[in-house]
Amino acid sequence: MTIKLIFFDMEGTIFRKTHTTSKGNTAPSAWTLIAEHLGPEAHKEEDATKDKWNNREYKGYVEWMEDTIKIHKKYGLDKKFFDKVMDSIEYHPGVKEVFAELKKRGIRTALISGGFKAQADRAVKDLKIDHAFAACEYLWDKKGNLIHWNLLPCDYEGKVDFMKLIMKEHGLKKEECAFVGDGKNDVPFAKAVGLSIAFNADKELQKACTHSINQEKENFKEILKFIS
Repeated sequence: MTIKLIFFDMEGTIFRKTHTTSKGNTAPSAWTLIAEHLGPEAHKEEDATKDKWNNREYKGYVEWMEDTIKIHKKYGLDKKFFDKVMDSIEYHPGVKEVFAELKKRGIRTALISGGFKAQADRAVKDLKIDHAFAACEYLWDKKGNLIHWNLLPCDYEGKVDFMKLIMKEHGLKKEECAFVGDGKNDVPFAKAVGLSIAFNADKELQKACTHSINQEKENFKEILKFIS
């Protein structure tokens, strides 16, 4: 069946993996990159939230984000610093060419991430993505101080709920949809579509996907050979 819609993870998939450490069931992310940049104490406290996550001490992803946001506020995260971190993360080679080709073929694209809306907005603008959901939107005052946030449970199993919403909106069957990702948190996502591609991914995700790409020199254009 012809693929009409492709869902993408963001961090580590269309953007390069951030050079951060991960713990247990968590993946390197901009969340950790920010904590590392805020200093060793901030990073230590953020690591403690990951331990709580791995020990299932949080009710859900939103509760984990709330704890992590407290750390960002405590150690003085401001808009100038946040924007610098968001802008520092690079796309994988070939990403822009892939999205241009999908647009040419008339294939819709969607981005669903447990990361930051600012990073997703950048991708939407650069790549002309049709739909994007990101877990955390930061709101700033005129001086660049963090004053509030908007949170969505769009990671782990929550990703599937957002995916089904978009599929329903376009009247598509799972066989008409595909997924590309890299993390073990994307396993439920991969199982909910007809075609799934693990891109330089965690071994658990590779087992759940219909195709796996493993490269020494990253080239995102390789995903196109699996999409018809």
